[in-house]
Amino acid sequence: MTAALRRFAAIGAIATAVDLAVLVALARGLGWPVAAADAVAIVAAASVSYLGNRAITFGGEPSVRWVQYPATFVVTAVVAGLIDVAVLSVAVGAIHPGGVAELVAVKLVAVGVAALFRVRVYRSVLFEGVLADLGARADRPPPPGEVRLTVVVPAYAEADTLAATVARLRADLADVAAHGGLEIVVVDDGSPDGTADAARAAGADQVLSLGRNRGKGAAVRAGMLAARGRTVAFTDADLAYPPAQLRELLAGVEDGWDVVVGSRRHTGTTTLVRARRLREVGGRVINRLTHAVLLGHHRDTQCGLKAFRSDVARTLFARTRIDGFAFDVEIFHLVERYRLSLTEVPVRVENSTRSTVRVFRDGTRLVFDLVRILRGGRQGRYDLTPEEAAALSGRGRAHPTPSRLP
Repeated sequence: MTAALRRFAAIGAIATAVDLAVLVALARGLGWPVAAADAVAIVAAASVSYLGNRAITFGGEPSVRWVQYPATFVVTAVVAGLIDVAVLSVAVGAIHPGGVAELVAVKLVAVGVAALFRVRVYRSVLFEGVLADLGARADRPPPPGEVRLTVVVPAYAEADTLAATVARLRADLADVAAHGGLEIVVVDDGSPDGTADAARAAGADQVLSLGRNRGKGAAVRAGMLAARGRTVAFTDADLAYPPAQLRELLAGVEDGWDVVVGSRRHTGTTTLVRARRLREVGGRVINRLTHAVLLGHHRDTQCGLKAFRSDVARTLFARTRIDGFAFDVEIFHLVERYRLSLTEVPVRVENSTRSTVRVFRDGTRLVFDLVRILRGGRQGRYDLTPEEAAALSGRGRAHPTPSRLP
């Protein structure tokens, strides 16, 4: 258990102890009516909980942002307190506990019922808060970069297809190249064939080699950090999503969004070649699992078509630690943590049979990586430097949009 979690648990234990002690002291020591004693005890415990958690939690941690909403905390605490009092009063009237131990036991049941209500409310508040952050575009200068767009292509054992991939990217994005510049960065993820040589022969602007197979997340990270574009995007080497769609993602970033992601679950998405049924079902299960980490109701975290402002990309990918399949989830988590803006766009899907994704293998690994993401957040591994935090938090919010993603 991390230091932050230990402190959080300690505050909870202290607040509960205060609740029980005040109740017993007033009800048994001074002879107050149980309902009145319980009300006072709840106020004392809630005060300890709020002040304590404000002092020990981090404002950037999405899962504990509720401490930043005093009004919500007070209203929730009042309603939860009424539930606590009602449950305790009914139980006391039915059981008539005689000693302190019996009273404490009944009180703990009431505390549990009220706690369930508080958790439900806080989660709802968090969802709305995160959606509001995601839907508010930043008002700030254009991102830095030498060319208009960089496309990062992670590749593994793609020696026989890279020439066609690079050629199609050049053709479909010729207008971008003519108006601001285009860079193609191919990252060879330790391929056993001549993938890197094929990329160079195909005319990629940069070719990076990882040396050993580490995973798509590591390959994308290397490409993103080496990119020279003002907007930086990545797409799969098999071009399951036609490259022309990158123009829409580019337009979204240039329109003020920090992150623009493709979504196969968007109402405007068209699928020309469907994936195998097992992969479709597996993808939906995996997306459900991401709810353990993400609050934003993202409909498709694993779509291989995403674009970022260059400065945002460097901030995000400099902090990522997941090398494999779950790196997309880690990116979404950091977007929520740093309160960046994000929008989804529909995609045109041409699924390829060359995919290296294995549903059961990667699904199992995803579960372990989700735990790593949660643990890393609580251990402060994703914390920004003061300068980075100031640069992100100092942005204006000049383009508010509805809290629901399009």
